[in-house]
Formats: sequence, structure tokens, C-alpha cells
Amino acid sequence: MREVPIYAGLWHECGMSPRTTGTSSGQAPGRVGGKRQRTPPPPLDSAALDALALTYVARFATSSGRLADYLRRKLRERGWAEGSPPDVAAVVARMAERRYVDDAAYAAAKGDGLRRRGYGARRIDETLNHDGIAEPLRAAARGSETERRHAVLAFARRKRFWPYSAERCLDPAMRRKHLAAYLRAGHGLDHVRRVMDARDLSDLEEWADEYAEDALE
Repeated sequence: MREVPIYAGLWHECGMSPRTTGTSSGQAPGRVGGKRQRTPPPPLDSAALDALALTYVARFATSSGRLADYLRRKLRERGWAEGSPPDVAAVVARMAERRYVDDAAYAAAKGDGLRRRGYGARRIDETLNHDGIAEPLRAAARGSETERRHAVLAFARRKRFWPYSAERCLDPAMRRKHLAAYLRAGHGLDHVRRVMDARDLSDLEEWADEYAEDALE
């Protein structure tokens, strides 16, 4: 994930030091038998859980689902020090209210990045679903028809498949392998067949931009 600068006001508004990511009862590491021993971190409390969330969103561009997964993992690792159960959803909601987490922006950026690497709509949808992105945002991130067509061309170019290879692949076994690679990358069968059966590169470029003008209206 891409690192982003730490937000200057996060720690101040929560009354925390940037070094505070646990409860105040932690002890400094000691030595046993001449070897340095790291004291296990104390169980989390509400303040420590907020601090972990702030540290995470300051370092990474993330989704609400990924943040929730991270906090639950830390709770499993360290335990919980308070009597009432931890409210992970409330912590994530506070991050979203402050716009430290923006699922719409995350989904759009993730979709654009995957398309540039040659991945199709189904692969984008699966990735965003894993990240906890809601269906309406996933639908927008899957891209337009023009964007999907350019994505399948990007995949062919990256893999040096026809028409980016020296000659068309005619071997049936190799064509099946190419077809399987396109489908694993999340492309639709109709797009894949159009690319594999294209006359040449100019034919495909014209096909890819067939609906480009419609998007400008």
C-alpha cells in the first residue's frame, strides 16, 4: 500500500503523543541471561485502539474494511483491557467522519490502478469486495466499457499476446492457455475473443475507442 504523510492534527486532537500506541503501563525491555528481552505489549484499551487506528490511516491509503480487519487482528494479538467489548465499528466510523478513510476515493484509485496493470472488471470487483467496499462503489470502480476494453489491451501488451506479439497464435493448446490467462485476470469472454481474433493492432485500437466519444457527451 502507498505510504502517505502523517496528518499533523491527528495526535493533537486526541491528546496523544505520536509515540503512544499502547497503554501507559508498558515496561521498557529488559535483559535476561545476557539477552535482550522484549516485554509483551499490554492489552489494548479505548485510547490505545484509537491510537492504532490513527497510526494506520496516517501511514496508509486504506478502506474502512481493511482498517476494521487491522484493528480486529491487533485485538486478537494483544487482548482487551476493559470490561465492555471493544467497538471497532465506532472507531472506523470516526475515521470516516474525519475523512481519514474514504471508501469512494479508495475504490476509484484501486480500480484505476488495476486497470492500468491490465486487470478486468471481475478482478477489480473481487479485490474491492475483499477490502470491504460496498457494491455501489465497486460498480463505479469496475469502469466504463471503454475503460474495460483498454484494460484488456493493457493485459495483452503486458503479456505480449497478439497483437503485441510478432505473429498471431494459431496453436490450439497455446490459445487455450492465453484464454485462461485473460479470464484469470478478470476479463469478460466477449472482450477476450475480440482481442484474440483481431485483425491487427489498429483494428483493436479502433474497437477500444468505439464508445469514447459517448463518454464526453
